[in-house]
Amino acid sequence: MMTDAGREGFGEMPDGIPVERLTLRGGGLEAQVLTLGAIVQDLRLDGGTHPLVLGSDTVDGYLGPMAYFGAMVGRFANRIAGGRFEVDGTVHQVPCNAGGRHALHGGPQGSAQRVWRVVAQGADSVTLALRMPDGEMGFPGTLDVQVQISLPGEAALQFDITAQTDRATPCSFSHHGYFTLDDTGDLARHHLRIAAAQYLPVDDDLIPTGQIAPVAGTRFDFRAARSLHRLEVDHNFCLSPQRVPIRPVAWLDSRASGLGLRVDSTEPGLQVYTAPHLPPEGLAGLDGRRYGPFAGVALEAQVWPDAPNRPAFPPSILLPGARYNQCTRYSFAPVAGASAGPEPRRA
Repeated sequence: MMTDAGREGFGEMPDGIPVERLTLRGGGLEAQVLTLGAIVQDLRLDGGTHPLVLGSDTVDGYLGPMAYFGAMVGRFANRIAGGRFEVDGTVHQVPCNAGGRHALHGGPQGSAQRVWRVVAQGADSVTLALRMPDGEMGFPGTLDVQVQISLPGEAALQFDITAQTDRATPCSFSHHGYFTLDDTGDLARHHLRIAAAQYLPVDDDLIPTGQIAPVAGTRFDFRAARSLHRLEVDHNFCLSPQRVPIRPVAWLDSRASGLGLRVDSTEPGLQVYTAPHLPPEGLAGLDGRRYGPFAGVALEAQVWPDAPNRPAFPPSILLPGARYNQCTRYSFAPVAGASAGPEPRRA
């Protein structure tokens, strides 16, 4: 039932908290945003016949194996080894929700699993807010985070994220959308280019080894556009040693549709995940679609994984009196041939 223009009910959480869906239109796009997890549930070009993201038509879909699809993940995106980190001489233990061994995306009650509060809504933007209390899941500090999701023009989807804390705490948020630029069901016709000369090798648990390795001569060299056909990737690409002014960081295109996507971000890292482990039988998706292996690619702008435990990695601890500011933008446009962009910078 519509509650007002551009705002409707989308179901309830298990505890009865209502979830709303907010419709944004502008700049050649239409986006459906949920108050659950600040999820971008659906995204389409004006006149387009297929979604540009993977999503669910029900709340239940997001409470199961699609928990992070399209969500704003945090308070620390990606992994923290052993769920342990030290801040100001105190060791903190947070839940290990990744195989019972490591913390993932802020734990089992991270920002993706929470219902956010609507602060403001216009025709082409919405601002959502969330308070994460001191001590929640073992994290120090009351963290207040806001995200403005907007359609600023030229077929762009933009995330402006701010956060403040009253105690030093890990802080890194990321939009965990899975993108698909055609309606073929997988990434076979997609090509990706990344402005990164280095990446983070990982162990069998996907925890960084601590090495910052050159991509040259490895399967992680995306400095020229490469096919994603059956390519298993779940790694961080090192864009810079710290947060910087927004700049282009990655380009994706589909040779099937002729559509391209450019990612611009302030963030020092880009986690790329090609979703090889989605079930062969598929997950129930939008408009009756089934999402199997390689159905979409996540391009997650963020601080590097396990940064709270790695002094050589970009800063990841937010201090009282400081302000976390991130801007990440996904822009769609027709392309001809391979993606193009400036030479990658070294981290």
